[in-house]
Amino acid sequence: MNDSKRIIFHIDVNSAFLSWEAAYRLQQGEKIDLREISSVVGGNEESRHGIVLAKSIPAKKFNIKTGEPLFTARQKCPELVVVPPRHNLYLHCSDSLVEILKDYTPIVQRYSIDECFLDFTNMEHIYSDIIKLANDIRERVKRELGFTVNIGISNNKLLAKMASDFKKPDKVHTLFPEEIKSKMWPLPVEDLFFVGRATLPKLNKLNIFTIGDLANYDLNIMKSIFKSHGVMIWNYANGIDNSEVRKSNKVEVKSIGNSTTLPFDVKDKETAHKILLSLAETVGMRLRKSQNCCKLVAIYLRDADFISYSHQIKLYCPTDSTKIVSRICFQLFDECWKYRPLRSLGVSVGELCSNDFCQSSIFDDPNLEKNRSIDKAMDSIRLKYGNNSVIRGTFLHSGIHPTTGGTESEDYPIMSSIL
Repeated sequence: MNDSKRIIFHIDVNSAFLSWEAAYRLQQGEKIDLREISSVVGGNEESRHGIVLAKSIPAKKFNIKTGEPLFTARQKCPELVVVPPRHNLYLHCSDSLVEILKDYTPIVQRYSIDECFLDFTNMEHIYSDIIKLANDIRERVKRELGFTVNIGISNNKLLAKMASDFKKPDKVHTLFPEEIKSKMWPLPVEDLFFVGRATLPKLNKLNIFTIGDLANYDLNIMKSIFKSHGVMIWNYANGIDNSEVRKSNKVEVKSIGNSTTLPFDVKDKETAHKILLSLAETVGMRLRKSQNCCKLVAIYLRDADFISYSHQIKLYCPTDSTKIVSRICFQLFDECWKYRPLRSLGVSVGELCSNDFCQSSIFDDPNLEKNRSIDKAMDSIRLKYGNNSVIRGTFLHSGIHPTTGGTESEDYPIMSSIL
């Protein structure tokens, strides 16, 4: 198909977690709209848990950034309102948005928990005015669900996504090929999809500071310096993207992980092992809930001086066993810990595959099936009676929570690396 005839929408929820939290609280009778004050969704400040997951527009005026520790956000804005995340609520809000979007086209790609692509190609006989269509969708979402979205419109996914990032909130923007020069090229090059913190300084050294600079740079030089990545971002700067809108109801889960920032510094191996086990418990539950096994296990450590490092290992045989994941985490920790006090720890599993069939090995634990049955039983009990209804004896009187992190939702990425 001629790309110029495609019509692609990108729907992006404005300050998603905070908007969903605000809308829900207003529906429950609260008088203050979190979106209208300096507020963030984050963790527990008193116990040193958490970072800024989402921020309001007033909070942006204090230069509060997504991903920064709540401690520094509070220093920037002493009156900041912090509310804890409720991932189950956010997943429900995301599901409700997708159900509305399906009323307009069957081709809906759930790109992340707060973003969707819609394909309206060859639907001119139904929707003759695409700007009116976008505004109808935007108004319906606001009216029925109580939160706002930005909608970007173009003939490919990249440009539609770039358009939705223009002025916010609650706006509709177009970015067709003939508008690239005036609307996209003047933007800072770091605003381009896939130009990250590592690539930016290298581009700046080449006197590339805007997307237009990159678009008009010699492609052969870009290829020689950045290889295939240089070709890709050069194409993106010129609005070239041929990826299809892949009909899907959910984002493919690529990894599952949990991390925790502790109210005390960990100074001994035994305590660190218990915290890793606590994290592995919830990671294991989420892994089994997603009906996957993992081929990779990783741990992440941050010391009291905020120096971070990680260690990972690939597995010969995929697993969804909490016992195996935790045992590997202990091994990784013993290999990489630098004997400095630790402030936070994390556990992640990746390279996921379906758990329909699990290849066994002669090196497997002979009690593998028994352990899988135990995991299944514990998952069922916790699902019905709560995470603390059954715990491992090692956590008794330890002062460490037996299941650290959430188990309600899968890992929907805020940004996927694949359009």
